[in-house]
Amino acid sequence: HVQLVESGGGSVQAGGSLRLSCKASGNTYSTNCLGWFRQVPGKEREGVATVHYDIYTGARTNIAGSVKGRFTFSQDHGQNTVYLQMSSLKPEDTGMYYCAADVGALSSRCLGLSPDTYNYWGQGTQVTVS
Repeated sequence: HVQLVESGGGSVQAGGSLRLSCKASGNTYSTNCLGWFRQVPGKEREGVATVHYDIYTGARTNIAGSVKGRFTFSQDHGQNTVYLQMSSLKPEDTGMYYCAADVGALSSRCLGLSPDTYNYWGQGTQVTVS
């Protein structure tokens, strides 16, 4: 099992920045797929950024078009933590942001930004942009 704990959400004015953190514990050695998703009430969970790790290709990321150029995915392997740096925030970025992970996922599924790929989820952290 993998446990995920998000932090860093909050309220910010449009144009501002936030950095979300997601610390993983448990079976992190086998975790090769991590992602950030967001959801607003009444809408489906939306993929924001994902990363797939492979010993041959290294780390590959996929960033959703709606946030590309504004959001950046990074990681600190030593701390088992991934980050989502969000800049130039817009009101439409408002939502509950979730960190997710999976073990042994194929890159095509991991990078596809689909929440169906992921078996482990954090509790979420709220981001409000006004």
